[in-house]
Amino acid sequence: MSNGKNAPAAANVCVHSSSQMTLQVCLEECMEALDLFLNNHFSESLDKLRPRVKESMYHALIYATVLEMQAMMTFQQDDIVNAGNTMKSAQEVCQRFRRKSPSNISKSPGERLTEEQLQALHADACYAECLLQRAALTFLQDENMVSFIKGGIKVRNSYLIYKELHTFLQSNSSLQGPNHIHLEGGVSFGIGAFNLTLSMFPPRLLKVLEFAGFSGDKEYGLSQLNDGATTNNLRSMLCALLLLCYYTFLTFILGTGEGDVADAEKLLKPFRLRYPQGAIFLFFAGRAEAIKGNIDEAMYVYMKAAYLSMLAPGEARPFGEDEVELFRRVSTFKQKIAGKSPPTEKFAIRKARRYKASCPVRLPVPVLEMMYMWNGFSMISKRPELTEGMLQTLVEAERTLLESPVNEYSMDDRCVIHLLKGLCLKNQRHIQAAEECFNKVYNSEKKIKFDHYLVPNALLELSVVYIDMGRKEEAIKLLVKAKTNYKEYSMESRTQFRIHAALSKLKADTSDQDEITPL
Repeated sequence: MSNGKNAPAAANVCVHSSSQMTLQVCLEECMEALDLFLNNHFSESLDKLRPRVKESMYHALIYATVLEMQAMMTFQQDDIVNAGNTMKSAQEVCQRFRRKSPSNISKSPGERLTEEQLQALHADACYAECLLQRAALTFLQDENMVSFIKGGIKVRNSYLIYKELHTFLQSNSSLQGPNHIHLEGGVSFGIGAFNLTLSMFPPRLLKVLEFAGFSGDKEYGLSQLNDGATTNNLRSMLCALLLLCYYTFLTFILGTGEGDVADAEKLLKPFRLRYPQGAIFLFFAGRAEAIKGNIDEAMYVYMKAAYLSMLAPGEARPFGEDEVELFRRVSTFKQKIAGKSPPTEKFAIRKARRYKASCPVRLPVPVLEMMYMWNGFSMISKRPELTEGMLQTLVEAERTLLESPVNEYSMDDRCVIHLLKGLCLKNQRHIQAAEECFNKVYNSEKKIKFDHYLVPNALLELSVVYIDMGRKEEAIKLLVKAKTNYKEYSMESRTQFRIHAALSKLKADTSDQDEITPL
């Protein structure tokens, strides 16, 4: 699988110091590291892989994959950049082991491939996987057109390698050996991922992609991923996770709103037995329970408490539970993915802390606040009746807050309401009133004690208002200020990504963007 250059000759062993590791030993050690990772021993997993990431293609790939999964779950900018750099290094290691294209490997009937040829096939699969994962990070890290083009090139190159490997394996079905299952798993992951993902594209776009050589057969993609997930190979976890995302998120969001729970639970069962406390599989088990309506089993305790807390005093509680007790339990459900807690989970724990006190101070509008964190206000901007209902809820919450005794959370709570009111008013095109709300948050910066995310987000939302009004220079100044002057606040990566997207949008229309300096 040549990339147009003469790749260096591949050694038939993985070298570490003065010792030699065969491909089989490399794979066995990586499987052990993967087991540690899936059992929540993240540091130990990385420690096991790290010494050989410069010599072994599989050590390099799995090490980078663990870091990428951490980046995908935490959405932290530093994690994304680190994962991208590590995956690029892994790709370079894999390239050293690559040789000719599989179609150019001569093989007479009954002739066995050499160890060097087999390792070159593995290197192609690893190289294609690096390209695919780097493309995913490229799309995640930067949403401008240049990044999409770069990511698209990686995707195309990855697909061509997988397609050629797949054809080679089908035409050489007699290939055997203790490591062959890992090669097949790698190809199943790539072919399955491409077919399933492309099958969800709109028909008109899919026809164009198929004309360009891509294939988008959903059933074939599912079967390939299922084959990879149900055999004990190095990519079984990746195949399973992609299928679980499809069953519990994509079919739920893009389909009829039901989700393929039975398929998800069937797939989860062996992984739950093998990794009973594995955070990743617990997460998907919780998602399956949520789809079935079993809120208690899903660990969405914060949102359950949030909804209850917004009911009127004395109104019947549908779950028969008290929101104060639920808020107090939030921190006990803390999970870590790849060694770090997801940002939304950290946010929920921070917000629930006030309920630990003997006389807790209730959150004013926790459901709407979390809705903002999920970018829900922009999603309903074209539904004025929904916006009006939320605005009335905020006005009532503000009135209640003003009539209540002042406490240490009062200013923070007022600013939460100002921020959310500003969004509602913006959606209703009451621009001046929205601008006043966002400025109230900014002007209260020194009085805010806990919710430090409010000020950079208020600046961000105010800049969006200015962009819509054509006040680009003012918008840029606010965005740069929000980007550079505020750190270590809740959901920072989410805010930074939105700031970056807004600046990129402006940069396309502003020739002197590069001359802008932080305030």
